[in-house]
Amino acid sequence: MIKLYGTSKSRSARCLWALEELGLKYEHIPVETTKAKSPENLKLNPNGHVPVLDDDGTVLWESMAINLYLAGKYGKAPLWPASHEDRGRAVQWSFWGMTEAEPHLIAILRNRMLLPPEQRNEQAAVAAVAAMAGPLKVLDGALKGRDYLLGKDFAIADLNLSAILSFALLVKLDMSATPTAQAWLGKCLGRDAFKKARSLP
Repeated sequence: MIKLYGTSKSRSARCLWALEELGLKYEHIPVETTKAKSPENLKLNPNGHVPVLDDDGTVLWESMAINLYLAGKYGKAPLWPASHEDRGRAVQWSFWGMTEAEPHLIAILRNRMLLPPEQRNEQAAVAAVAAMAGPLKVLDGALKGRDYLLGKDFAIADLNLSAILSFALLVKLDMSATPTAQAWLGKCLGRDAFKKARSLP
């Protein structure tokens, strides 16, 4: 039995989305981020974070690793691409999202929403908003003339990257300068499996 530890109010949401998209049966244990350093969770993830996946004794952490594992083991084309080239591109876009976009989005989120008001740094938030212009332009260019990152079909690359960019909606980031990327994000986050994942505890 697949078990997923973590709340949908964390990066665990992207793994819940993958499980829903794949149509897998699983048990969801909604561990709050504040409980991630509990002795029970540290046995599963010594880093003290969520999500954690337990697939019949195979324990994995790191949300992107979990999603690529799930797609590779249980997915079929087009969600898990058939060619090695497109699988490489799926990994590329997943890692790109983590390195080029997520740090800036987290900086905005922390300094405008998560931190106590007295600890927020608006200058850092403004700098992070400006820094997002580059990655969004790259994404917009990559999506020109295609429906999704790898072509005409929604794939794990789209799931992983749009899950990261869902933070942009949370912080009300203006994406009007990159309308192709904005439309793609809306299309990805409009999927039933995403809505189901976000409705979980």
